[in-house]
Amino acid sequence: MQKIQALLFDLDGTLADTAPDLAGAANALRIRRGLAPLPLEILRPWASHGARGLLGAAFELTPDDATFADMREEFLDYYASHLAIQTCVFPDMAQLLDTLDARRIPWGIVTNKHTRFTTPLVAALGLAERARVVVSGDTTPHAKPHPAPLLHAAAALALDPQHCLYVGDDLRDVQAGQAANMPTAAAAWGYCSDGPPERWGADYLIHTPQELLPLI
Repeated sequence: MQKIQALLFDLDGTLADTAPDLAGAANALRIRRGLAPLPLEILRPWASHGARGLLGAAFELTPDDATFADMREEFLDYYASHLAIQTCVFPDMAQLLDTLDARRIPWGIVTNKHTRFTTPLVAALGLAERARVVVSGDTTPHAKPHPAPLLHAAAALALDPQHCLYVGDDLRDVQAGQAANMPTAAAAWGYCSDGPPERWGADYLIHTPQELLPLI
């Protein structure tokens, strides 16, 4: 394993707990249709899968359904104006970021969230001036699990991908890292909707952000 010189983080479920506001958007659509809101525990695992996952969990909709496209736009419009109501950086992650900044270790964000949502959310969380690079789902022509977003982030840091460690709570994060020849760490505290993270084939399985420090 090459020496790790920078950390890259997935956003939803890894760096920040965005599930309350994503679930809130799904439940707002349910309430508009006369349905009772679902408990956060039911919707939380799907937060990493965005509108597709949450509409599937809240309405049993798939992209093939005739109403999906309109529901997706309604969901995204609501979320765009309510994306930083309850969302927060995970407390242990906040401590890790403070340590990285103190040690002048560069870190960044690579997410499948589109720039429309990523930019205001990262700013609202107070991370816009701290992250050395932020790559959204539409920054490159391909989103994860394609390696393009991670390769873009590494290039922005002027580092070989082997010298970056990508941390994520979804199987796609590990697949993207492997395709980019970048070491990966599965974040077991995240949403982990793709089954047990120990089965994803990540280089590291970590249960708290502080476990990343010995890897740097």
